[in-house]
Formats: sequence, structure tokens, C-alpha cells
Amino acid sequence: MKPSEFVYQLPPQLIAQHPAKDRTSARLLVLERQSGKITHSRFDRLHEFLRPGDLLVLNDTRVMKCRLLGQRPGGGSAELLLVKRIGESLFEAIGKPLRRLRPGGSIEFANGRLVARIVDKRGGKLTVSLEASGDAPLVELIEQIGQVPLPPYIKRASGPSKEDEAFYQTVYSRTPGAVAAPTAGLHFDADYLESLRSLGIRTCFITAHTGLGSFMPIRCERVQDHTMPAEEITIGQDAARAINQTRAEGNRVIAVGTSTVRALESAAAKDGVEAKVGPTDLFITPGFEFKVTDALITNFHQPASPLIVLVCAFAGREKILKAYEVAVREMYRFLSFGDAMLIT
Repeated sequence: MKPSEFVYQLPPQLIAQHPAKDRTSARLLVLERQSGKITHSRFDRLHEFLRPGDLLVLNDTRVMKCRLLGQRPGGGSAELLLVKRIGESLFEAIGKPLRRLRPGGSIEFANGRLVARIVDKRGGKLTVSLEASGDAPLVELIEQIGQVPLPPYIKRASGPSKEDEAFYQTVYSRTPGAVAAPTAGLHFDADYLESLRSLGIRTCFITAHTGLGSFMPIRCERVQDHTMPAEEITIGQDAARAINQTRAEGNRVIAVGTSTVRALESAAAKDGVEAKVGPTDLFITPGFEFKVTDALITNFHQPASPLIVLVCAFAGREKILKAYEVAVREMYRFLSFGDAMLIT
């Protein structure tokens, strides 16, 4: 398979630049995998397509304020995106301007309240040591001076607004560690989740720390040669028990988001899933045998991205590209702040 087989024409004006006024007011395109039937609805009518006994598997990761804007000692601005913590004060990061950031150099943030010393530089990534002045714990200081890292296709002249910071978290986020939001979950609010539960639709939580793989294009000539960056996942005993009970009862396990799908399928066992803590670099392509996921709630993804490849694996490439063609024609809003799909 070639990346060009997963390309569709996305008009720039359909890339949502701002969230919907109300989380549940997003449009919802429902695709039936078996028949290819498409139904247009709204997210606050999701319950019409669910059944009592269905289980929504929700990702409770929380996006870190890991975008840091600072100054180099010799003058000039610099930026760090903290990707992963690898030690007490060591982080893997991406920096700008990369060519001016070298081992032995440093960057100051918030008038010296935080200093990043560059320890190593390999393959476009940095290892930095962060030093905080004063008594504030390092993680708290990063949260105070950092920004939520909005995707690069969402343009903000002066950085994320308070609205952005609030909306770019799910209402059930509680475990810091993501550098990108699990965007399918952004459409739920607390009231609607409670309403769904009152209808007999169950929920459980896992953690999958969404990483930069969400935005990395496939640059290989063959899709199968793409390497998916690992994401840390946690599927606890309670979640595994709920998933396995749902399957044993003949009801549906509905993954909310592609990171949730990768986590569930990484933990697949003979009769459901096993509790699991650790990384997954599972890259799902057409031909993959789904063992856990019965339905998927997701947003519309970028052309030739690992995420559209995953949904094509789940529903069939031709059906997904047809659904995307319809969504473009009907002027759905695309990507992180956009509308939603339910694939059954």
C-alpha cells in the first residue's frame, strides 16, 4: 500500500480553527461498516445509535502544558515541546530553531524561573535537563508557564486562548501525559455522559497518552514501513473486567478515539483484553484483525496520516474515502476541533 491510496481532497476552509460552542453540538456522521450506509446526525443524538449494554471505552489522558516559549542567552527566541519525561529532570523534546540549539546550550523561560540545558541532540530530537528556580516543583512550574500544544494546523497569532485550553481537554481528563488531545472524547460533556449511563450505556476508563504520532505524516513509499511512535497505555483490572464482561454478554465495545483502539488491540487476549501497563507502538493497517473493538467514535483525520489508515483498516478503505468525500461535500468540520464519526 502507498500513502497516496489514503489521500482525499481537504479544502483548507474545512479545517476547524475553533471548537463548537457546545461540546455535544458537533455534527455526527454515522457509517455502517457492513452496508456502507451513511446517516447524518448530531453528537447529542449519539444515543439513538447505541444500545443498552454497550460499553464506551474512554481515554482519561490529560494534555500537558508542554509548549515552552523562551530566549537563548545570546538573544533570539526559542521554543521547546516536551515530548516525554525520561528522568527526574530529563525530557525528550523538539526544539525551534533546531539548527541553533546545540548540546551545551541553554534556553531560559519566564525570566529565568525555568532553564533548559541541552544535553544531547539526535535525529531532530533533543534531550534537555530542566532546572527550576525557587521552591516550586518542576511539574507545577511547567504547568504555570507552559502552553497547551495546539496542533500545527490550528493557527493562533498570540497562542492558545483560555477557551482553547479548556476545550482541548476532555471533561474526564485526569492523568497528565499527553502532548495531543484524544479528540474524539472532546464531544462529550458531563451531562450527556450521565444521560447515556441512565439509558443503560456503560463507560469505563483507560489511559493512552496521545503522542506526536497523531500529526506525523507517512513518508515511506510503503505504508507498512511506517514506524508509529510508542504511546504509554494503562488498562487497569476494572477496565479489563468491564470490557471482557461486555464481550461475554454479546454487547459492543465502543472505542472512543484511535488511541483507545490501539490500546485495546495491544492488550487483546483470547477472550477480551488483559490488564496492561507500558508502551505500544502498534500500527494498524488494512488487513489487521480487530479482536476487541466493535465500533469506533472518531474525528475526521488528515490525508495519508496513520490515523486515517487505522479507520480504513476498521471500516474498509473505499467506504471511508467515500464517507470523507460525502463529509467534504456536506461541509463537515475536520480535524481536532471538528465534527465526529461513529463507525458501527
